[in-house]
Amino acid sequence: MRFALVTLGCDKNTVDSERYVADLEDRGALYTPNADDADVIIVNTCGFIDAAKKESIDAIIEAGVRRGVGTCQAVVAVGCMVERHKAELVASLPEVDLFLGASEMGRLVPELEQRGLLDGVDLPVAHPGVRSFTGELPHVRYLKISEGCDHGCAFCAIPLMRGKHRSFSLDDVVGEAQLLEAQGAREVNLVAQDLAHWGRDRGQAQGLHDLLAALIAETGIPWFRLLYLYSAGLTPQLLELMAAESRIVPYLDTPIQHASDSVLKRMRRPERRVTILDKLARMRAAVPEVAVRTTCIVGFPGETDEDFASLLAFLEEAAFDRVGAFTYSPQDGTRAAELDDDVPMSVKRDRLERLNEVQRLVTADGYERRVGRQTRAIVDRITPDGVEARTLWQADDIDGITLLTNAGGLAPGTIVDVRVDGVVDDVNFAATVVRVVSVAERSSTRRRPLPLAAVGSIGSFGR
Repeated sequence: MRFALVTLGCDKNTVDSERYVADLEDRGALYTPNADDADVIIVNTCGFIDAAKKESIDAIIEAGVRRGVGTCQAVVAVGCMVERHKAELVASLPEVDLFLGASEMGRLVPELEQRGLLDGVDLPVAHPGVRSFTGELPHVRYLKISEGCDHGCAFCAIPLMRGKHRSFSLDDVVGEAQLLEAQGAREVNLVAQDLAHWGRDRGQAQGLHDLLAALIAETGIPWFRLLYLYSAGLTPQLLELMAAESRIVPYLDTPIQHASDSVLKRMRRPERRVTILDKLARMRAAVPEVAVRTTCIVGFPGETDEDFASLLAFLEEAAFDRVGAFTYSPQDGTRAAELDDDVPMSVKRDRLERLNEVQRLVTADGYERRVGRQTRAIVDRITPDGVEARTLWQADDIDGITLLTNAGGLAPGTIVDVRVDGVVDDVNFAATVVRVVSVAERSSTRRRPLPLAAVGSIGSFGR
């Protein structure tokens, strides 16, 4: 059986897809990146917001059009959106042969075997942490350390799709990291609904600190990056470890969602404006040159012009390196869905545009302050125009890329020292000047980046 797999949504879905691929390959199936060559097309869906649901449905419909044409014999939809809306999807998409929610990952292989699409060959079963990489950059991988979420944010349906928080064991996480390293990983991005929650359900006194310390001790992976953790979990011990250990990238992705106390209260968020500023100050004092990214929602029920103005003023004061923003959409089963969605869509879109413009200027100011300074970067790919890389403050796929010229001979995954020479505010800039870096942004369905990034020249080689 040849199968193709479409992955939508967040990096946690990417991890799940890699596990699907490994499970199928263990049973003798062959992965193909070309849906035209596939006997089975699998769509791993996202159900976080309405835009993600639409993208998932469009992908399923597109796959359904191929069913019965060429080699395609079946279409399978899996993941978060299926977990939440399975009955509706079954009724409205008859072209799909199999629906499996996020909690039913283990059923994919037996279901395909039962349908005669996958031979029940007796092959050795892979280690539980084994994942088959199908992406573009094998040196950049994602490591999911827990599943589910215990936070009760009013707008979020993740607990309804993924269940309560469950930490994976330290041994399993370290073992999976070692497997990723053996597969060529040079940058491993830790992902979860809240990284800082890891270990609380397992009696780990220092939680994420202990896990990071174990990953540093038991692997040789040069870069670990932390994606998405609540600031409440940033303990002094964790920040001290980040500051002391060069293999932990000085980068934190910590969501605030808003900065008006009244909106934060309705959102059932744990922080308030003053506590967010206090946590930011602690991060920056403890970890020199730390880059901080956040996410915001505009148009939440009851958000007034004054609330939104407060958010814009806060973003200017807080000076986050990057902000991913999206418009609010009510999700069935959440507390916020019971509120009157009283902000018109036209107002939401206008506010989103204004927020992005304010943050673009904030990001530009931050990048300008880096001009002339030294930093580290990881090479991602070689292009006809030069060498594409990312600095410490640029996470994969969400914070832009840096194009190094006059840096031939570098292989992807190489970590180098660079000097920031300037800033380019043009996604179409062509790098024609030797030793100057231009930047081209890459969009993401879950977080749209801003059209700005730093530029620099190559320096001495690092690890």
